[in-house]
Amino acid sequence: MTDSLKRPVRVLVAKVGLDGHDRGAKVIATALRDAGMEVIYTGLRQTPEMVVNTALQEDVDAIGISILSGAHNTVFPKVLELMKANGLGNVLLTGGGIIPEEDMHSLNTMGVGKLFAPGAPTHEIADYITGWVKEHRAELF
Repeated sequence: MTDSLKRPVRVLVAKVGLDGHDRGAKVIATALRDAGMEVIYTGLRQTPEMVVNTALQEDVDAIGISILSGAHNTVFPKVLELMKANGLGNVLLTGGGIIPEEDMHSLNTMGVGKLFAPGAPTHEIADYITGWVKEHRAELF
């Protein structure tokens, strides 16, 4: 969204690990672009290190990880750790996929943002990201 922004919100959409199902990630990437965001899609089989390196290079406001493999309790904490180690504490880490509700809560407690289940309305995802960025990255507005 660029209404009151100095620049569009920049989002990295990533698929980490051996999860080869990227249709949902592509749908989300397109929806975020349609909402006025700049979207960088990493493609399949990324490592947490690759995701964080790309986030640094692209100066993103948010990282969205799509995960269907069941590795969410490994992937999100590792990405969060690498983000903190690389000075990306002011970047939103969010995502979605097949993640049980109780795991969503524990990941949120660790510092991961809101996580979305399959079928979540794309406008809710875009609104959440924009709202978070507005609240945490005032220099963009």
